[in-house]
Amino acid sequence: MAKNNIVVVGSSNTDMIIKLDRIPRPGETILGGEFVTAPGGKGANQAVGAARAGGAVTFVARVGRDMFGEQAIQGFLKDRINVDYVFKDKASPSGVALIFVGKDGENSIAVASGANGKLSPADVKKAKAAIASASILVMQLETPLETVQAAAELASARGVRVILNPAPARALPDGLLKLISIVTPNETEAELLTGIKVDSDDTAKQAAQGLLAKGVQTVIITLGARGAMVVTGESCQRVPGFNVKAVDTTAAGDIFNGALAVALAEEKPLLEAVKFACAAGALSVTKMGAQPSAPKRREIDAMMG
Repeated sequence: MAKNNIVVVGSSNTDMIIKLDRIPRPGETILGGEFVTAPGGKGANQAVGAARAGGAVTFVARVGRDMFGEQAIQGFLKDRINVDYVFKDKASPSGVALIFVGKDGENSIAVASGANGKLSPADVKKAKAAIASASILVMQLETPLETVQAAAELASARGVRVILNPAPARALPDGLLKLISIVTPNETEAELLTGIKVDSDDTAKQAAQGLLAKGVQTVIITLGARGAMVVTGESCQRVPGFNVKAVDTTAAGDIFNGALAVALAEEKPLLEAVKFACAAGALSVTKMGAQPSAPKRREIDAMMG
């Protein structure tokens, strides 16, 4: 494997999306929404986002022996993703996400994890050679935490940089955070991890410094349209976002992370890599769906100007 390869360990889902004027309140039924299905799952989104941004990607995941799992694998192959470690679970169905999208582009999501919940440390060990020879490992939290920990330990021992997108938000052990090169929470996730409400640049800095104190090397807090706050032990700077009309924010963070991994694997300076990732994330919100919204490299380069 070339040293600039990217390994993504994580989830694969099929998204079932209803587009509505607004997201229903509890107990409320809204008629008239447009229904579409699209490939999703945070891990798969990141893998596709990285592949379309120009990365050579290996995906480590678990799907069911069903139509959704087969469709997912065919999609990965179309994006030239290595699926040698996408395992087919005999007992569990492929993951499914139900997504409401309002006309403002905001969303509400519920996930049935299925086979994603069976991705194990043993699966990660089967991909040991791929992880050890990678430039960057990318992960999220839609698979068991013990599996995330095992992959982080394996990568860290081989000097491979680890990007952790801590989503869906949950408390994380300090032992895991010490193995993370770059953590990429959004404002809500940063608050859950640190107890600091992120509602300004100053509070974003405070939250980031709290994560640095736990052993993370670099903190990138994504701020939606406002870009991202980038904090290391030596510097703190907000990279501005790009002005676009949001149609669907689903997977914007995933596309950001996939593109970030590509830029860093190409040895772009950190702030330039974050700008590249912001451009990819901005482009993704202009289209419906998770993986269908992942931009190609030429689109990202054009957005960068």
